[in-house]
Amino acid sequence: MPFLLLIEDDDAIRTALELSLSRQGHRVATAATGEDGLKLLKEQRPDLIVLDVMLPGIDGFEVCRRIRRTDQLPIILLTARSDDIDIVVGLESGADDYVVKPVQGRVLDARIRAVLRRGERESTDSATFGSLVIDRSAMTVTKNGDDLQLTPTELRLLLELSRRPGQALSRQQLLRLVWEHDYLGDSRLVDACVQRLRAKVEDVPSSPTLIRTVRGVGYRLDAPA
Repeated sequence: MPFLLLIEDDDAIRTALELSLSRQGHRVATAATGEDGLKLLKEQRPDLIVLDVMLPGIDGFEVCRRIRRTDQLPIILLTARSDDIDIVVGLESGADDYVVKPVQGRVLDARIRAVLRRGERESTDSATFGSLVIDRSAMTVTKNGDDLQLTPTELRLLLELSRRPGQALSRQQLLRLVWEHDYLGDSRLVDACVQRLRAKVEDVPSSPTLIRTVRGVGYRLDAPA
């Protein structure tokens, strides 16, 4: 049974989502503020965090940043606006996905399960790209022998690219493979995740040699030399 931490200040929304997600088979802990959510996170280890953006005190963006300093737990943002700036800031803060309110419990449940599937074990092979080693059995990535701390979404994106070395994948293909949805407006999910992933796997993130941008198409992971 997946264990979720729901951080939402609106009492009615929090109660409704808690009830709906519980009925969908999740165990749910709740908090009404970012501060309370961070305190709960020190005491309990959820499988995923559902985080509202507009919180009293420290907002959801800052909560997300603080979590990402020490933890790679998957995070789904709840935002009341589909405004590009809010969504981009949220993704750059380290969120794995976002859902625009009002949201139905079943829709949120589907997104949660899609994110959690990204951390499931795969085949037993491994791949090497220069100093980068991807072990699909252990679901680990090392660079120069050191373990990299990737979020489930970052890991899944890297796995999908590594299955097709040297092949350009469009943003829409990656949305279907990694996020399991292909809404046109969500291509920024891919760009934000690639940016975070490059910061971890590239020697010089601003001049990537592994995850290449293919102009007008999307991205590719360069084949091993």
